[in-house]
Amino acid sequence: MTDIVLQDLDRGLLTITMNRPDRRNALNQDMIRGLVEAAHRAKDDPEVRAVLLKGGGTFCVGGDVKSMAAAGAPPPLEQKVANLRRGMEVSRLLHQMPKPVVAQIDGAAAGAGLSMALACDLRVAGASAKITTAFAKVGLSGDFGGTYFLTQLIGAAKARELYLTSPVLTAEQAQALGIVSRVVPDAEVESATRELALSLAQGPTVTLGYIKTNINNAETLSLEACFDAEALHHSRCAETADHKEAAAAFVEKRAPVFQGR
Repeated sequence: MTDIVLQDLDRGLLTITMNRPDRRNALNQDMIRGLVEAAHRAKDDPEVRAVLLKGGGTFCVGGDVKSMAAAGAPPPLEQKVANLRRGMEVSRLLHQMPKPVVAQIDGAAAGAGLSMALACDLRVAGASAKITTAFAKVGLSGDFGGTYFLTQLIGAAKARELYLTSPVLTAEQAQALGIVSRVVPDAEVESATRELALSLAQGPTVTLGYIKTNINNAETLSLEACFDAEALHHSRCAETADHKEAAAAFVEKRAPVFQGR
């Protein structure tokens, strides 16, 4: 499992790399388990201040349909549901952990691969990247939270279109819809994504976590509940060493140096 999902921690940035390039990082059970393990580590390790999710060679083309077709007799429905739900935890963890998560999309992001990218906070794509929901074309309804995340990002009407008809979008088309945060030349996607993710890892970690929580709250909570949470989180941020450093840096007309606390 250690060679199919790689983890590298550098200056607060945990880079999680799907490493199955011969299968275009199609998701099998070993990779899914490795991704869930890496996401738990990202959430729980205080040394991790931001996360970069990428694929070796290409991002991820979704589930390994070839392996599915070659599999023997399927387990009972209840077991299939339980197994899939355990794997889908990676998307929940990426979306909810109080740390910024950036996806580097090169090659293709399809099916569950796109779902995981949508679970991240920001997505940087290479100019030639192809993006598609894909599920309808293989007779599946969707998983790993893609229908939820896409609907939140672009609205129900467009999400229905992209899931029901499964067009293959260019990176520029995806950016125009709000699916992709930034498009850069293919040769620059790795450096641009890492630069962005590393800047977040060197930011005010507690504050960035509360910002992410506030925005997640806005998806489900009432206005009054969001006001209450904002007031609480703002007050907690005001007590952090990073806020005090930012205030001092503002007065002294210098760039702040955040320690993530």
